[in-house]
Amino acid sequence: MRTVGVEEELLLVDPDSGEPKALAAAVLARVAHDDPGQDVFEKELFRQMLEFATHPQADMADLGDEIVRCRKEAARHAGELGCAVAALATSPLPVSPSLSVNERYEWLAEHYGIPTWEQLVCGCHVHVSVESDDEGIAVLDRIRSWLPVLRAISANSPFWQGRDTSYSSYRSRVWNRWPSAGPTEPFLSAGRYHQRVADMVATGALLDNGMVYFDARLSARYPTVEIRVSDVCLCADTAALIATLIRGLVETAARDWRAGRPAPDHSVSLLRLADWQAARYGLDRDLLDPVTMRPGPAPRVLRSLLEYTGDALTAAGDAERAEQGMADLLRRGNGARAQRRLLERAGNLRDVVTECVRHTQG
Repeated sequence: MRTVGVEEELLLVDPDSGEPKALAAAVLARVAHDDPGQDVFEKELFRQMLEFATHPQADMADLGDEIVRCRKEAARHAGELGCAVAALATSPLPVSPSLSVNERYEWLAEHYGIPTWEQLVCGCHVHVSVESDDEGIAVLDRIRSWLPVLRAISANSPFWQGRDTSYSSYRSRVWNRWPSAGPTEPFLSAGRYHQRVADMVATGALLDNGMVYFDARLSARYPTVEIRVSDVCLCADTAALIATLIRGLVETAARDWRAGRPAPDHSVSLLRLADWQAARYGLDRDLLDPVTMRPGPAPRVLRSLLEYTGDALTAAGDAERAEQGMADLLRRGNGARAQRRLLERAGNLRDVVTECVRHTQG
């Protein structure tokens, strides 16, 4: 059974005003004092962000429980310092980000300028184990066209600096300002992948291979493929659903590779359009079908994802969980839809944030 790990970035906010708070260093110091030796929480680019990483799990119920537990632990530690955590992929309220103390982050700010300071965005990265780099590249080549569907499911960033952006995932538009971000063409072999990464670093535009921000890549630290397209999800069960679907995609792609079925050859140009469509509308309008690259109703495209991964989900015992999770998602909508509904009810973005603090912990 392939193991799965999830990394989530959370926003630190004032529980009353909803404004982001630059307290990550203090929260991490509190964590180190209360739980010495813990390996869950880390700092991120800005001091208004806190990241956690689950342990690798083979059982999706256990993974879902750990996501909830990590969120609650993050909330507890932050609460001891008078702030809260919110699973928001962008801050709805205006914010001036404060850079974390780190030579790497200072390099980013110096080399990329303003785009670095606009990267206060929170994502969800999913790691799935693979047997080798060769299998990992075969997987990456075969899941490319499905990644925009995951973007639409996770979309949770409609607001930016106090305004509605008209996007469901504005985080993705901000993130894609990095020069190495976005979809990729098929690599065809592990050797070609590693050569491409080496060539990109050799340009000097990137500090190292950790700055190769492909939508999906081989992890530089673990024997995994790392899927990086998702916004951090407002609800923990949506994050667990995405992890379940991604494991199904990875296993299905690996089986296709072993069976000699070729990877789809969709161009990067089409993949960018599919990704834009998903970021713009989320689940509220058509998505581009990953097979035909033509518009189709979002529920139908999500159904096709379940069908494509069906055998792998069944083999892992995840089929019923995925079906129920998808039904729940279609009924209530993604985080972007939830945030806009909250704004309609509350009338101001401050209350949207404070309500999302409650949603973060379920």
